[in-house]
Amino acid sequence: MPYFVYRVFPFARLEKVAEHAAFSAASTQAKQQRISPDLPQGCKVKVIFADNELHAEDLLSQVRQGEGGAIGDE
Repeated sequence: MPYFVYRVFPFARLEKVAEHAAFSAASTQAKQQRISPDLPQGCKVKVIFADNELHAEDLLSQVRQGEGGAIGDE
């Protein structure tokens, strides 16, 4: 399975940057993207391991639960 590098914009807009066979190459590219002066404000760079591009975008679009437990648990 490949590693995908994505730019993640507000409102879950995704932009594929690259696809790599090895994590080290994907991680290096993501780090370069994060320090790039042309990275738009509010944009995050993510590396995701997935079967294909569609699976990667599905995973990136899912809302993840925070560390504090389920919403409403206090």
